[in-house]
Amino acid sequence: MGALKNFVAECDAFRNIRHRNLIKILIACSSVDFKGNDFKAMVFEFKPNGTLESWLHPEGNDPFISKTLKLMQRINIAIDVESALEYLHHHGQVPIIHCDLKPSNILLDDDMTALVSDFGLARFINESATSSTSSFGIKGTIGYIAPEYGMTNKVSMHGDVYSYGIFLMELFTGKRPTDGAFKEGRTLRTFVMGGFSEGVMSTMDECLLANGVQASDHSQTIDHAKTFECVSLVLRIIGLLCTNDLSMEQMDIRRVRNKLNKINKVFFER
Repeated sequence: MGALKNFVAECDAFRNIRHRNLIKILIACSSVDFKGNDFKAMVFEFKPNGTLESWLHPEGNDPFISKTLKLMQRINIAIDVESALEYLHHHGQVPIIHCDLKPSNILLDDDMTALVSDFGLARFINESATSSTSSFGIKGTIGYIAPEYGMTNKVSMHGDVYSYGIFLMELFTGKRPTDGAFKEGRTLRTFVMGGFSEGVMSTMDECLLANGVQASDHSQTIDHAKTFECVSLVLRIIGLLCTNDLSMEQMDIRRVRNKLNKINKVFFER
């Protein structure tokens, strides 16, 4: 239901965008299949490392089950996705709202560069506006949708920023916003907020600590402390601000890049 509209929307979006962190379309096909039914498809570049989802939540037969993302890789992925969103919102020919940002729509190249994909729900907005009316009921995926979308039929840049904040929390906690532990008013956001009273270590993806330096107990302690501090900064000054219930108090996507670059410089640049 709605597949044709999504296909047309995606074609329209890809006609207008070119960026290193957006998936590149090779060709679009519109024909009929062997039964005479409409057949429409898009062919994209193959990305050997699959989706970010498969790295954060590997399943039993998943080829990435033995692999984990290191802290620096997660920071770089966060920067890549922010760069894609900033381009869509502010630097393309026409401002575009993605409307469905989540790990399963982020692909990883052979060098682990992140590329945003799936523009089936994308919406164009006027140059002078920050939102666009949509005829769709739900604009995105449960858990990643901005609260404001439940009260209005307008999609906005704020909605993408909210989804980015949820994605960021999932990237560093390893927990989906739809995790079974989140019920009775508890959410991924409240889980992260609680981490600052209990210690962010309790909310951080345990795989990050498994990648500590193994040379000696002392060096591993230092590495864990650095990891703890870095993740704390990302979640506190970016993740929580991007997911503020009041859209006008959310962090602007352009400020996210500055914050991430500063964190990257402090912890990883020599």
